[in-house]
Amino acid sequence: MKGEQLIRSRWAFLWLGKTRDIDRKIRPGEYELDASLSSQEILAKLLSGRVVLHPVTIPEGYNLAQIADVLSTQQVTDAKEFTRLVRDRAFIATLGIEADSLEGYLFPETYSFPRGTKAREVIKAMVDGLHRVWSAEMQEQAARMKLSLHQVLTLASVIEKETGSKEERELIAAVFHNRLRKKIPLQSDPTVIYGLPAFDGNIHKRDLSILSPYNTYRVQGLPPGPIASPGAHSLRAALFPAQASYLYFVSRNDGTHQFSSTLTEHNQAVEKYQKQPFRKRTRGSLAVHGA
Repeated sequence: MKGEQLIRSRWAFLWLGKTRDIDRKIRPGEYELDASLSSQEILAKLLSGRVVLHPVTIPEGYNLAQIADVLSTQQVTDAKEFTRLVRDRAFIATLGIEADSLEGYLFPETYSFPRGTKAREVIKAMVDGLHRVWSAEMQEQAARMKLSLHQVLTLASVIEKETGSKEERELIAAVFHNRLRKKIPLQSDPTVIYGLPAFDGNIHKRDLSILSPYNTYRVQGLPPGPIASPGAHSLRAALFPAQASYLYFVSRNDGTHQFSSTLTEHNQAVEKYQKQPFRKRTRGSLAVHGA
């Protein structure tokens, strides 16, 4: 603080603390101080424990690795310890959760933490965030649907990764519920990507045949766990899907999807939104090269 010219004399400041027997009661942390404060006022602030809090936003759809990167970049906590604890089954059990990892259990929202917060405290705050959103209504609906919290989080995480459009999430949920009921594989690309040891930004045909519990093209039913942290809207969509008979959807390439109830309709939509635009781009490219 002397280097910041907040106190005139280091020794006088230390003497003031010792004479009042408060030098050992000061709470460590980052404090907001200015030169207008007297030594007594600075000591009072240090004793108050009101450290500077930094807002940290965890976006919806982030996985554990991405959350760790955010926390590390903003110097909130030790990323290595965070990464270890979120996969430590003994620690996870202390939170009342039975899972191999906390993937999906760390609720995405904006939190406020002091810099250097212990990883276990950060994790607990995020799990508490999920419990605040997980209402009695949701619990009752999950019971009616015979779904555990883990299963709801898993389905909600897939919904979260499938669309960025809040208006579509109940429709995406309807497709997946209909497929689960009819015992049709979910065939979700985001789950396949999650199970890949490395992802180059493009999903390939060979990826759809890999042996992985997250390959929902080969494995029927839900994957073994969440693939990301779902937001409140996706959680509700998983529990309260739209009343629709859709079994398929395909991207319109504008952030939305075309939904279909039959394979014939779906194939027509694929032709319209995926194959035809590709052919047009290819023909245009050839025309340019031939000019």
